[in-house]
Amino acid sequence: MDKKVIETIHAFLVEEFEVAPEKIAPEANLRETLALDSLDYIDLVVVIESNFGFKVKPEDFTAIITFQDFYQYVQGRVAQQKSIS
Repeated sequence: MDKKVIETIHAFLVEEFEVAPEKIAPEANLRETLALDSLDYIDLVVVIESNFGFKVKPEDFTAIITFQDFYQYVQGRVAQQKSIS
């Protein structure tokens, strides 16, 4: 797992979504911890796209339960971007 990806995710979650850093743990439930509503999901997608440079599809989030799932999703998409370019 790329430590820089995780650090970037933590930074924008704390800054943009005002999540207490101690609540962000790999096994924690992403939706419950962030208390996301549908507008927050849109904000999260925009922040991901601007930080990592790939498009997020809404259906991608259906398989994301924990922060670890989220890290793996972002890491996989970042790796996919690098292999294309």
